[in-house]
Amino acid sequence: MRITQGTFSYLPDFTDDEISAQITYALDNGWPLSVEYTDDPHPRNTYWEMWGLPMFDLTDAAGVMMEVNACRTAHPDTYVKLNAYDARFGRQTTALSFIVQRPAAEPGFRLDRHEVGDRRIRYSTHSYATERPAGDRYPQG
Repeated sequence: MRITQGTFSYLPDFTDDEISAQITYALDNGWPLSVEYTDDPHPRNTYWEMWGLPMFDLTDAAGVMMEVNACRTAHPDTYVKLNAYDARFGRQTTALSFIVQRPAAEPGFRLDRHEVGDRRIRYSTHSYATERPAGDRYPQG
């Protein structure tokens, strides 16, 4: 199963040159970037771990790629994504977000059905990765 979150998620994984082109696009639009990572990509898990601080002062794609690669090296078996923020509206608005690294094997999700009162049915999503402890959710590849 392939996690499809963020922009470009239905496309093949980007090369570093393609990631750099997207970083340049974001910087040209005045959008600062941040790097985040997680081993629990549940669709409702919107708060991934932040790698360092948002890069408000960087204007060169190489500096952002250096942070992306540092996060990849420190967390080789996690999901890593880039977020670009547009502050034109006076609040933190994500203008662009896309995954730049995935684990070698993505176990996927299960949809659980729950019958509740008055014949109502509710559904919840269960991530197979969370069946293992944090930090040990993906095999070292």
